[in-house]
Amino acid sequence: MRKNKVWRLWAKALGEKHGRSDREADTIACIRTLIFISYLVTNIFIISGVVRHWNDGVRTEGLVELNKLQ
Repeated sequence: MRKNKVWRLWAKALGEKHGRSDREADTIACIRTLIFISYLVTNIFIISGVVRHWNDGVRTEGLVELNKLQ
């Protein structure tokens, strides 16, 4: 019973219910879920690329000399 309620809420969160029957509306909700997941994965890759290259332009030559002094 609880699983059905969660699915109903998720389908409503994706947008207005479309379809001539409940089965068709569930299929549309599944397609929207796949699209949402693809957007989410794409954004994760974009953000991880930004974080990975965050300080690529920073000069570090002076830091090596400071480490040798310590």
